[in-house]
Amino acid sequence: MLGDASLLFQIAGIGIIVALIHTILKQMGNEEIAKLAALFGFVIVLIFVIDGIADLFQQIKSVFLFQG
Repeated sequence: MLGDASLLFQIAGIGIIVALIHTILKQMGNEEIAKLAALFGFVIVLIFVIDGIADLFQQIKSVFLFQG
């Protein structure tokens, strides 16, 4: 359970940092780079979520197949 809360805080932290970078770049007039920064942040969070889902499926598989 502690790892799940840690993952949520990591995702929230990445979201806050990406939002700040996006806002700063947009205010400077670099809208294309701001969009790339937001996309990069989204990809990082997506990798975290996919890894978490893979762990969840592994745990479900071990429960139903009675593997250690």
